[in-house]
Amino acid sequence: MEKLTVVDHPLLKRDLTILRRDETPHGQFRTAVSDAASILAYEAMRDIGLEKIEIETPMEATTGYEIAEDVMVVPIMRAGLGMVDGFVRYIPEARVGHLGMQRDEETYRPVDYYSNIPSGIESAHVFVVDPMLATGGSATFAINHLKEHGGEHFTFACLVAAPEGVERLREEHPSVPIVTAVLDRELDDDAFIRPGLGDAGDRIFGT
Repeated sequence: MEKLTVVDHPLLKRDLTILRRDETPHGQFRTAVSDAASILAYEAMRDIGLEKIEIETPMEATTGYEIAEDVMVVPIMRAGLGMVDGFVRYIPEARVGHLGMQRDEETYRPVDYYSNIPSGIESAHVFVVDPMLATGGSATFAINHLKEHGGEHFTFACLVAAPEGVERLREEHPSVPIVTAVLDRELDDDAFIRPGLGDAGDRIFGT
């Protein structure tokens, strides 16, 4: 699918197996989310802008590189919080916004309850992170919200995606790349991803 990257890496396959396994305790689950997110971040940041600089090694002058873009990470709470450390470990100076959304269990539509977006989003590369891309409702709602705040440059990263969510995000935000660990089979009648990994927020926080 256009604008969809499914990251193929042995460590990511290992971490995804831990996340899928029903008996994985929440502490190990939380660690695996962060580790998997760091691999996704490595791929999601592949095209990030660089600036050449001149530096001195112990031996001579040479050319080095610095990140030329402002970076912002915006998790969709609750579950997206588990992915933040995996992204900021590469760019510690990245600013972190927060969007709180929960699913209406009757309509399966997102309901927002919190927003705190740092200034400067207009010039930032914004990485929106959420473990699951199911119906695509939360992802499209979040990007719409961030565009209203002035955001222009986005990447969406998730651990598990459903074809239905990918298609919706591509239809509503065709310029936004999607980076995921796996594209699963389908949504069930309750809009949960199959085979999926269950409720990521509950499993991260042990609730």
